[in-house]
Amino acid sequence: MIFDYRATNKNGNEVTGTVEASNRAGAIESLAKQKMRPISLKEKGSDSGINSFVKNMFGSKVKTNSLVIFTRQLATMVGAGVPLLRALNSLKDHANDAALTAAVNAVAIDVQSGMPLADAMEKHPNAFNEVYVNMVRAGEAAGILDEILNRLAQQQEKSATIKKKVKGAMTYPAILLVITILAFFGLMIFVIPQIGKILTDLGGPDVELPILTRIMLGISSFMINYWYIVLIGIVGTFFGTSRFLRTKDGRRLFHRLLLRAPILKNIVIKVSVARFSRTFASLMGAGVSVVESLRVTGKAIGNVMYEETIENSITEIKNGKQLSETLAGSPLFPDIVSQMLAVGEETGKTDTVLIKVADFYEEEVDVVLESLSSIIEPIMIVIMGSMVGLIAASVMGPIASIAQNVKG
Repeated sequence: MIFDYRATNKNGNEVTGTVEASNRAGAIESLAKQKMRPISLKEKGSDSGINSFVKNMFGSKVKTNSLVIFTRQLATMVGAGVPLLRALNSLKDHANDAALTAAVNAVAIDVQSGMPLADAMEKHPNAFNEVYVNMVRAGEAAGILDEILNRLAQQQEKSATIKKKVKGAMTYPAILLVITILAFFGLMIFVIPQIGKILTDLGGPDVELPILTRIMLGISSFMINYWYIVLIGIVGTFFGTSRFLRTKDGRRLFHRLLLRAPILKNIVIKVSVARFSRTFASLMGAGVSVVESLRVTGKAIGNVMYEETIENSITEIKNGKQLSETLAGSPLFPDIVSQMLAVGEETGKTDTVLIKVADFYEEEVDVVLESLSSIIEPIMIVIMGSMVGLIAASVMGPIASIAQNVKG
């Protein structure tokens, strides 16, 4: 629970802010630990109705750029010898992200009470994911927290760059798809009824129309007369699909389809391998064990099929196999990955080798994404052209037939 507070600090000055606690008493206790006396304490709006719907649909995750800036600033302050608690309290006031501010504020309170930084961050998965927490935990254990935080910031920047490029490459095809759908509805609702009326006027009410024309007119009539059913169907399909994709079976089916799609398969594999290589290398470089690094990396990739493959690898590694052996021959990992892993295992520089693999596949992703628009654009044009051609055929056929009858 998050509470808005108005309180006086140890100097007697009035301050305002937010504090996260399990209940009101916990919030008061947290303020007391910071030597503040609450004047007013108000719980933020409950997650019900529209607020709950919006939160469930869009979440309240921290922006990647804000987290990268926070991580780099924290690394600099810790490296400069600033006490951790002081650094956290300083940074929470300069974050331009409300969700991050609330999370850092709660982390600072837990750290002040004696909790390790990683454990405090683990309580806020919307701000600090499992990769982040595990690397911080390893950094604390090894006494190299500033170095680990710098690695984290670099890894986040790389991941954000790939994500941004993928979204950018998919924007144009998405716009074309939306235009195609809108054009279809526009033709069915406004154009086809008028054409049907013209055909009836030309051929009379008993005119025999081709089956294609009758189908198009039937679809148009249904959409106009039963628009509410169409609307409910579209909305129901959207939310039903969205809900299904949030289940494990739904995500598994969706990810399997992505890995079989002719164009998308190549992109998904390259992005996933790049993410696997960089995340696993970062965790290994931070001193996290192989099994724990693999477990966290599997979840961080964001693809159920890869997660299952990595879980199987963990089982085989526990039975004495090397990671390179478990991934060899997998359709999800190109041969170069297992070959480079084998080199890393022999030389003891697995993290260094995997960073090179990540760099290679990130460059490959750039090349594929640059050509994506040139591949998808003609496909979308063919789809739009086919739709227009279908409608034209359903119209021109009966007009030609009526014209021949008139001549006859």
